[in-house]
This record gives sequence, C-alpha cells and structure tokens, in this order.
Amino acid sequence: MMQGREIIARRVALEFKDGDVVNLGIGIPTLAANYLPEGVHIQLQSENGMLGMGGAASPEAASLDITDAGGNPVTVLPGGMFFDSPFSFGLIRGGHVDETVLGALEVDQEGNLASWMIPGKRVPGMGGAMDLVVGARRVIVAMEHVNKDGSAKILKKCRLPLTAAHKVNLVVTNAAVLKVKPGGGLVLTELAPETTLEQALAGIEADVEVSPDLKTMPIL
Repeated sequence: MMQGREIIARRVALEFKDGDVVNLGIGIPTLAANYLPEGVHIQLQSENGMLGMGGAASPEAASLDITDAGGNPVTVLPGGMFFDSPFSFGLIRGGHVDETVLGALEVDQEGNLASWMIPGKRVPGMGGAMDLVVGARRVIVAMEHVNKDGSAKILKKCRLPLTAAHKVNLVVTNAAVLKVKPGGGLVLTELAPETTLEQALAGIEADVEVSPDLKTMPIL
C-alpha cells in the first residue's frame, strides 16, 4: 500500500508538462521527480544555481560542490548548467519557472502560504521560497493533510508569518486535491484512494466548496 508521502508525490507529478522548468522544494516535493508520466521530461531548477539537475548522487559519486539548495549531493543531467545567484534568481523573478512545488506549515482559503517560521525553533529564514512563490507561474503546495497531532494545516486564515499572500494555485495532500479560485476560495476536486469526503473535510478548518465533478485522484 502506498504511504501518504508517495500519494502526494505521485499526484503532483501529474501536474507537469513535457519541457516545464520546475523547482522542487526539499522533502515531499523532491519525490515528485521519481514519478513523472511516460514521455514527460522536465528541467529541474535549483535556486543555488543549477538547471538540469538530476536525482540524488550515490555515495560514491557524491560531491559537496554539486548539491541542491538543501545541501544534498545531486547529479547533473546531460546539458545541465551552472550559474551564479543573480542569474538563478533572475530566472525565478523573471517568470521563467513554470511550477514551484513546496511544502507548507499552513495554507488558507485566500491562497496565502506560511512555510518557514516554526514556533519555538530557530530557523535561518525562508530561503528562496519567497522569490519562488512570487516568480513562478504556478505554485503547488505538497503537504500532509493535517499535523502530527491531528490539527488542521488548511485554515481560514494563516496564523504563522506568511511566505507570500494570494499566490497558491493548488494544494495536494495525502487526502485531497484543492484548487484555489482566482480571488480566493477553495474547491475540493479530488479525494485520495480510500479517503471519504467526510474524512477529508474533517481535517480542514476552512470554507470549502466541493466540486460537482469530485473524483478519485488519478495516481500512476
């Protein structure tokens, strides 16, 4: 049986089109690259200065000079390239990234996103997330449906400091897929296999419209 993280990653992978430039955040988003549909080839962009990034490097091939934005050793595909931070963020801020996929601590019904400030913990900041969610053409949040204690992550209004306001387009969890309407508002469009509508809604503290065409997630 597929675990929650795999369900999320497999569903997110269906959002990509052949030739897309995609930035995948650390954690669950990174897994999406393992489940691309047949015939779909994307260019992975890393904000620390790489385009054409491959998968994780084996221990034998790992180099501390070639890492993703999280510092993890990675490979580079044929034709891949390296560049400095100004060029990298020029790609991002210039609207040349088709999709950015990132995790979140909270998302709300207005399309707001909180992804960086964990209460009670010291963190270095939001990194490139602020630029990515503003510069990318589509913003996809890939996260668990609820917190470990069962509390909601999809809210009427984010309580934590925002990464960006009104920028989220799609939310994919291990229970459901929700689209953010232009101007705000959530529409529940898909349910994960073996998840009921009641179960999905029970984990949400936001006003949600249920699509009349509600369906089961198409997971490859």
